[in-house]
Amino acid sequence: MKKVILFVLLTLLISFSSEAQISSVKHITANPTQYSRTDFNVSLISTFSNPFWSAEIALDMLITSPTGKKLVLPCFYVSGESGKESNWQARFTPVEAGSYSYQFSLKQDGKVVSSSAAGTFSVSSSKGKGFLRLKSDWAFQYDNGEIFRGIGENICWESRKTDDNKYFSELHEEPRYNYDYMLPLLAKNGGNFFRTWMCSWNLPLEYKKISENTNRYQDTDEYFNPGGIKRMDHLVNLMDSLGIHVMLAIDAHGNYLGDTWEQSNYNVKNGGFAKTPAEFFSHPKAKEQYKNRLRYLIARWGYSPSIGAWEFFNEVDNLMYAGKPEDKISDESVTAWHQEMSGYFEANDPYQHLVTTSISHRDVAGMNSIKSMDFNQKHIYKNTTIMPQVIKEYTKNHGKPYVIGEFGYEWDWNKNFNTIAEELDSDYKRGLWYGLFSPTPILPMSWWWEFFENRGLMPYFSRVRTIHDQMLAAGKGNYESVQVESSVKDIQIYGVKTGNKTFVYLYNPGKSEVKTDLSVPSNVKKGQIFDCETGGVSDFTGLKGFTLPAGIDKVLILE
Repeated sequence: MKKVILFVLLTLLISFSSEAQISSVKHITANPTQYSRTDFNVSLISTFSNPFWSAEIALDMLITSPTGKKLVLPCFYVSGESGKESNWQARFTPVEAGSYSYQFSLKQDGKVVSSSAAGTFSVSSSKGKGFLRLKSDWAFQYDNGEIFRGIGENICWESRKTDDNKYFSELHEEPRYNYDYMLPLLAKNGGNFFRTWMCSWNLPLEYKKISENTNRYQDTDEYFNPGGIKRMDHLVNLMDSLGIHVMLAIDAHGNYLGDTWEQSNYNVKNGGFAKTPAEFFSHPKAKEQYKNRLRYLIARWGYSPSIGAWEFFNEVDNLMYAGKPEDKISDESVTAWHQEMSGYFEANDPYQHLVTTSISHRDVAGMNSIKSMDFNQKHIYKNTTIMPQVIKEYTKNHGKPYVIGEFGYEWDWNKNFNTIAEELDSDYKRGLWYGLFSPTPILPMSWWWEFFENRGLMPYFSRVRTIHDQMLAAGKGNYESVQVESSVKDIQIYGVKTGNKTFVYLYNPGKSEVKTDLSVPSNVKKGQIFDCETGGVSDFTGLKGFTLPAGIDKVLILE
């Protein structure tokens, strides 16, 4: 009897192992280099109902770096059928040069059912930069030590098929407003950073039902939208080629509850687990579904240093307050959700990308203090002059960098911006300078990208980049705010000391010329005057009787 039982168990074990096994591993990158993607193709045989659901089936690459660091890299499903051979891929970017060892591990229902033979590969050193890391309130830093400050704007979606703006629908529908046009233009003019959304009409990874205002994507029965995957692949390749970084807003239904919640895969009506947006933050299965999405983001695109930051939500406070007052989603649940999800990235992203989220204007109790969130963020409209003060206060109060992810002179979609175009232009420029002279690693990012590009303002980034580069060269990434005094109160003044140079930004918002005596806390021996509008440079003649025409801003570069 014991022999019969043993035979049955052995038969079941052989049957099970034959159904779930890694059959082959191929390293397809010939000469791996530091900070560059290296690919592995894996073939396996296993049964599954949904190869994208990691709780059911998950393939990991277990890596040991040259210095002995243990890394777990999530892999992703490419093609193949259940019960037959399926194809999976690992995309890995080595941060260290030297010899790596690895092994693939296949899990089903959370248990390891197959492991590959151990392998090794060697990585040669390169002049690449690596991933962005925290350095200070003022700046990020690449793995190679190079300092980075983000200069750019929001380009949150590509042109749409239909747009409901009564003044600018034709502009917003203009086909040129896509990543392939806007990002090279941004990079050409000195920009290195932008922000974009994943939503029902743009990069719709987790939407089966697509918004009617786009024909770029199609409805699907697939778990992840194939069109969204394909476009995201293209975007990451484009960013890598340009050396430009993105803050990727993973969810945007903070602003568009009625539009995207009805289409969201998390909604029970669409096969999800949450009956309401509030349950999205609290239902255990909804949170498991979200973590499954994060795993896929890491597996497919986490390899790219161009992913500057994962941003959980666009304006999560707008989602919290979107319903009736009695339906308001609690601060506690939203903060706890962000704590859990940022903790997931901390534990599962082998590259440790920067992590953030955003609010419109209402603080969420406790969220600014989450340790696993690398920097905090809010959006400011109709009050651009307050941004330097806000940045300094929040940075000081919460002990981490603060970023203005959106700003603008006007937020109202229904206004005719042509009637306030000059005010919008001026505000666009001021926001960049306020950011450059404030302790923030990403300069404030303007909204209304089609409007400003159409007005020819993209080259203005080069003005800001010129001073940024001089600051960086002088201080090697060390910045210090300095107090500059003026004999008149009608001008705005901000000072920054980097190395042996002091940079002073002066703006005259009035309608008449101003003459002022300036007091700078340094021994000024020589200097230059940079014209922010033209980019021209002239000799500095002294701090006494400095003249600033109406509506003009300049930067003093003092040594």
